[in-house]
Amino acid sequence: MTSPYSSEARSLLSRLKPALQRLKCSFVEDRSRAHFSSHMGEGEFSKWRKLDSTKFGLERPKISVASWTVLKNLRAKGFEAYLVGGCVRDLLLNKVPKDFDVITTAGLKQVKRTFQRALIVGKRFPICIVTVKGSVVEVSSFDTIAKESGGEKAEVTQKPRGCDPRDFLRWKNCLRRDFTVNSLFFDPFANVIYDYTNAIMDLKSLKLRTVKPAHLSFKEDQARILRGLRLAARLNLSFSEETEDAMYSLSSSVADLSTSRIFMEINYMLSYGAAECSLLKLKRFQLLDILLPFHAAYLSKQVHNQLGVRSSILMKLFSNLDQLITCDRPCNDSLWVAILAFHLAICSTPQHPIVILTFTSLLHHRTMEESIRFARQNALATRTDMPEIIGVLDNLLDDEIVERVTLFIEQVINSVHVLIKKECLLESMTRFPEFSSSGLVFIPQKMGQKVKNIFNILGNGVNSVKANERGQELRHQLLKEGNVNETRFVLGKIIVTTLLHSKNRTQATDAEDGKDDLLVTDRPQKMEDFEQTRNTAGHLSKYFAMDTNENKRRATPSSYKKLSDVATKRTRLSGGEWGSKGHDSHSHGSNPGKKILKDEHVNAETRSNR
Repeated sequence: MTSPYSSEARSLLSRLKPALQRLKCSFVEDRSRAHFSSHMGEGEFSKWRKLDSTKFGLERPKISVASWTVLKNLRAKGFEAYLVGGCVRDLLLNKVPKDFDVITTAGLKQVKRTFQRALIVGKRFPICIVTVKGSVVEVSSFDTIAKESGGEKAEVTQKPRGCDPRDFLRWKNCLRRDFTVNSLFFDPFANVIYDYTNAIMDLKSLKLRTVKPAHLSFKEDQARILRGLRLAARLNLSFSEETEDAMYSLSSSVADLSTSRIFMEINYMLSYGAAECSLLKLKRFQLLDILLPFHAAYLSKQVHNQLGVRSSILMKLFSNLDQLITCDRPCNDSLWVAILAFHLAICSTPQHPIVILTFTSLLHHRTMEESIRFARQNALATRTDMPEIIGVLDNLLDDEIVERVTLFIEQVINSVHVLIKKECLLESMTRFPEFSSSGLVFIPQKMGQKVKNIFNILGNGVNSVKANERGQELRHQLLKEGNVNETRFVLGKIIVTTLLHSKNRTQATDAEDGKDDLLVTDRPQKMEDFEQTRNTAGHLSKYFAMDTNENKRRATPSSYKKLSDVATKRTRLSGGEWGSKGHDSHSHGSNPGKKILKDEHVNAETRSNR
């Protein structure tokens, strides 16, 4: 028999649940802080390791020329200097680092005096930007003491017995970092990797773990939650149980970050070849509901209607973006904002294939006449399994197509307002009354204007770059810089790849494939990248064996086989499905277009852990 008090008890429990959760988080944080403070001495000292970098395949040729020059000049002046953070992590995973960051015992003013082209930026967390032969290297100093504002910080005041002063200096710096995999130091002169947080073992098991207790770490800097999701997405890492629990508990705190910081972190997620997986992780941790509520509600509707999230046009657009860019060849932030705006428009007002294909062809610098002809030739090959596509109308007159396309362009431009204006976002959310939104918008107004210009394809001068003069290759430097014509070109590729079935094209269309650089075949499987990361972790296991009794490392000498983690993409871009063989060769040793970060909300940890 059901108790008469059971419903009241359940009601009371539901009201108490949030308070209990907050109490649990507070308890975990206090306990973690106490545990961390009491174990920063002798217990942690036993985990410190110095590893032979050559056993892991880390040798001088893998280091960029610019960063090597910076390291060498600082050493020549008598200072210690190391590669640190994300670049060491990526080299160990045999991935091309996005950039190389250096840390030194020199003060920033001493660094500036050492190089002709050097600039100190940042107030709270200053670094020195050094330019060498057109490439930028960010240099931080061990002497830099951040002006912490508020919050209880765990400090290290006593050096463990038998600890070398240099080890102690590096170790203290480690404690300020976010994740263990970002806490490695690499001395290429001595061929030594310094590991103070068991990071090598985490890389071996592809595990993402915070340096400090996770609740404490994420309370100190909420952006670490976004950074953790990005790293997991790009490197195919899993979370430690503690890290995952803290992410779920504290995910809503991301809304407390400045909008400029959120925009920067989301840009790192979406511009470097892991956008699809990053969006899936944002959705998993309920962060998409906060940051992009319209798109989050759309994806939830897809699931409710028994349509897979990955099969949605939104995820396919970003999946196809991922196939065209890599970590060392990123896109400008205007491209992914344009994709979001396009999706908003087509989701709000589903369109006929001829309209979308004409619009896409206009992005590709064709005239209206050429675009309509392209659309008619390919309309029957359009996917029909997307609710945003409402069927083929082959009987439309040219004037009707022009009218519909013009109206759709206006709708896309107006959709940009949903991304940059709170009132427009809240109005758009009335379409999903069951979903709430705080009205948070983080995309700058200036970026919105830039994206509007991308879609201004009916104005004068848009067709100045003819498609038949354009060629097939992607101009990566122009794309990275945000060149409007290159961004339109790539956006057109992404949309048409998403909409068209390559297998369903007519023979006449297939015959034109070699001439038409807008058409691309089905995307390659992203699983290749995941398997290669797993294989690399296997190599780490092969080279790394722990003697738990003596806490020493053994490594069996062997050649470190280079895995083509980004080579597959580059091959497709340069000589395969999407491009010509004549694109510029690339060496990960330089990064001429690297953006100088001046956002005062960005700390030194953020820069070196990217």
